[in-house]
Order: sequence, then C-alpha cells, then structure tokens
Amino acid sequence: MTEKLFYADAYLRDAESVIRKVEVEDGKARILLEGTIFYPEGGGQPSDRGIIAGEGFRITVEKVEGKEEIWHGGRLEGRVPEPGESVRLFLDWKRRYENMKAHTGQHILSAVIKDLLDANTTGFQIFETYNKIEIDYPGELTWDTVLEVERRANEVVWRDLPVEVEVYGELPAELRKKLRKELSDKVKPPIRIVSIPGVDVIPCGGTHVRSTREVGVIKVVNFYRKSRKLWRIEFVCGNRALEYLDELLGDYWRSLDRMPNKNRPLTERVGELKAELETLKAQKDSLRRSLWDWKARALLETAEEIKGVRVVSYIEEAPLKDAQAFTVYLVDRNPNTVALVVGDNYAIFARNREAGRVSMRELLKDVLSTVGGGGGGSEVLARGGGFKVAPEEVLRLALEALKDRLGGTTSP
Repeated sequence: MTEKLFYADAYLRDAESVIRKVEVEDGKARILLEGTIFYPEGGGQPSDRGIIAGEGFRITVEKVEGKEEIWHGGRLEGRVPEPGESVRLFLDWKRRYENMKAHTGQHILSAVIKDLLDANTTGFQIFETYNKIEIDYPGELTWDTVLEVERRANEVVWRDLPVEVEVYGELPAELRKKLRKELSDKVKPPIRIVSIPGVDVIPCGGTHVRSTREVGVIKVVNFYRKSRKLWRIEFVCGNRALEYLDELLGDYWRSLDRMPNKNRPLTERVGELKAELETLKAQKDSLRRSLWDWKARALLETAEEIKGVRVVSYIEEAPLKDAQAFTVYLVDRNPNTVALVVGDNYAIFARNREAGRVSMRELLKDVLSTVGGGGGGSEVLARGGGFKVAPEEVLRLALEALKDRLGGTTSP
C-alpha cells in the first residue's frame, strides 16, 4: 500500500520517497512509490502533475492512478530508475491548489443547492478551466435562482469557515444523520468526512483547502438541462474564476469593438445585426428567385423534348448545394420536365412528378455503372459523385440513358 502523504498534509509541495516498482516502455515510465504527495484521479478530481527526480533520471508526471497502490506515469528522461532508489517529489502546486479550491467550492455550492432546492448532486468533475456538477432536480432552473445559489455560496466563502477532515472506521449514528447525502454502501472504511461547520458534512476522498476564504469566489458561468430530471451547472473558483472572466470579457469587448455601433450593451448590437441580416437575407432570396426565373426560362427554351417530356441538361458551375436548390425549383414549377445537371464531380437528376415514370434513382445507377463513383436518391431526385470521367461525359451518358428509358428520340 502506498502511503498517502497528500492526506496527511494537502499543502505538502515536495517530499522524499523510495521506488518500489518500475515499468518502462517507449520512453514512458510507471513508478510505484512507498509514499506520495501526488493525488490519483478520482471523485471528479483530476490526478496531480509534477516531477519525480532521482540520480541520473527525471520523470515528468502526467497521470497518477490507483487506490491502495498508486502508480505515477509520465515521460522519462535519463537512465531507467531501479527499485529501492530514493527520489524527490515536486508537485505542480499551482494546479493542485486550484483543484483544492474547486473541490471545496463544489462542496459549498452543492450544500447550498441542497438547502435551497432540496436537490442532490449526482456528479462532479474538475476540468482545466472550469468545473461542473450535475443535480437531480425535476423543476425549472432560472438565472434568478442560480444567482441566488451563487450569492449564498459566496457568503459561505467570505465567512472564512474552517474546512475540517476526520477519518472514521465506522460512522457514528448521529454523524450519519448530518450527512448531506446518504452514504453509499460502496464506501468502505476508512471513511473521510469533510465538514464545513453549519454548512456541509459529506464523505469525500479529495483534497481541500483549510478555510472557505481560500476558495476566493464561486462564479456560475452556465447551466442547462441534461435530461428530464438532471441539470448541469458549470462554475469556476479561485484564480480560474479570474482567468475565465478575463477571457470572457476579452471576447465581449473584442466582439463589441467589431460592431458598427460600439456602444454597450452587446445584446442590442447583436439584435441590430440580426435584424439587418434578416433584411439582407430576404433581399437575397428575392434576387435569387428572380435569377432562377430567368435561368429557368433560358434553359427551357433550349430543352429537348422526348416523348412529350422536356429534358433540361447542362454543365453547372455552382456548388452542389446551390445547384440542387435550383434544380428542385426548376422541376417543381414546370410539369413534364426532367433536369440532368452535372457539376464539379457531382450530378443531380430530378424530374417533375408528372414527368413520366422514369426513376431518377435507377437512371443514376445506369450512369454510375459506367462512370464509377457512388450516390443514391428517390424516384424524383437522385445525386451522385466521385466519377472517373469528365462532367461532359457524365452528362452525355445520362442523356443517352434517359432517352433509352423514355423510349424515344429527340424532337426538333
């Protein structure tokens, strides 16, 4: 069993230890130590990072895992270490301390939510730039409710309350009654109880600050419903709160600076831009339909007629999405019309529903059997691509296949 020095003193930044086991592969090492200051991943808290240094070697710790035996994995520099060697451990303290603030902040936030909404926290995770909890709450969360939770949580932070940790082999009945959440049968002794007087009592295996004041601030940055009874709340604490808000404000001011009207609030400026875009979109749609009308007339004037069906066939320069939109527009408004449109490595075959019984899907299959590629569609619209021949050849073969299926020749 590895001695968990991070439980004896969560503020321990460096220490000495002895190697028990070593595994090395492709420049990566896994080290088992007699004792460690590195917290292993668990309970929503990520594993610590840092350095393990010995005579002639150095390991940059990237991953720590395990419960009874704690393994340290990372990049090895220098010679391969041996079991029994003494090493020095150096913790990435800045990162650990922010994780301690976040974990303690989560306890406070979850306790306030339980008290205010009678909702249990069902999940928790610390990320590099923010944290999240998930709560079991069937009601509707609003920003007013969330901000009240945040206000009460920060009152706890600023009261500078002690964060106490005690370890039990078996929980006294009176203490069990005080727990914020019923103790799971999966939790086995020794049981670590983290308490904030008058606020929270909960089993927890993470690392925490000594006082709520050290959390600094708790700021909710987002919340949304995950399922019918589950809400996710994202929040930040400590220096990460400042970094998050600095980034958010930087984005805010840069966005506002790019507006024609640079005056706050940004929501009004965005509203103005959206209204202008809607107007421009309506104008664009009107112009596009006018263009499509003229284009359709020109194409229909040169269309071939086969057994009473007008066949429009041409090479298109527009992208596939725009070409398909026009093709559908063309055949929908012109009875007894089939359109064969070939562009840059795509083909669109479409017909008006009244234009005979030729299947566009089957027509495309005929062409693909010769030119390669793939595609599919329905009786009235099919498209494909990935051809091995030029667009002109695809169009020629499509027209021939259509004539065969219609069973006729071109009318003058």
